Amino acid sequence: MQYAKKKWGQNFLVDKNLLRRIVSTLNLKSEDRILEIGPGEGALTELMLPVVEEMAAVEIDPGLVAYLRSLRHLQSCHFLHKNVLILNLDSLPLGLPVRVVGNIPYNITSPILFWLIKQRDHWSDAYLMVQKEVAARLTGKVGTKAYGRLTVMIGAFMDVEICFNISPNVFVPKPKVESSIIRLVKKSKPLIRDDQFDQFEKIVFSGFSKRRKMLRNSLREWSFNQQIQAEIDFKRRPETLSVQEFVKLLNSR
Repeated sequence: MQYAKKKWGQNFLVDKNLLRRIVSTLNLKSEDRILEIGPGEGALTELMLPVVEEMAAVEIDPGLVAYLRSLRHLQSCHFLHKNVLILNLDSLPLGLPVRVVGNIPYNITSPILFWLIKQRDHWSDAYLMVQKEVAARLTGKVGTKAYGRLTVMIGAFMDVEICFNISPNVFVPKPKVESSIIRLVKKSKPLIRDDQFDQFEKIVFSGFSKRRKMLRNSLREWSFNQQIQAEIDFKRRPETLSVQEFVKLLNSR
């Protein structure tokens, strides 16, 4: 038994029934190639590995990597000692695209989501365990409290669904929050181009930086053409705009 390290946000899944439920939700196929983020002690790894064609797992903790590599029944899995945020999927010792599965540290959830956007040519779908509150934000409906910057930024590239929620009791150590398994699927065509990403992020950030203010106040530093100002009422608040309307703002400059 390895010891979870707080500095890497480690919480190990220990509930066998939950592990089986996750594998069932993944609906694995024999031709699948899997990249697991944060394999922990390999509890989920050992259930997926016999089913799929190829598998790699990326882990930042050198002690865990050494432990996992010592397990005879996991010898066919490629264990990579690396920070996932600097991993290029086209460098994996696997065929592409991969399916991504991860019990990810909650303190780097947003960076991993944006990493997935940058790496999206190399994966087909992703199942991540995230904080329940973050799952609610990612799937937030327009006009609700959960709807915000993260909803819009991720929604420009991916569709997100909540598969099921998870109690803190199935982890060691037990986290203070509930978790959710989410599925991410790439949009067939992103709503913005890669070269528009930075400007889109700035507009969305400006809009939600003053969430209770009208757009004419939160976006007053930006200039938009007359057509979009006639189409979108700038007396509205940012949480009332759909992802598509934020894209229209971007394209109206």
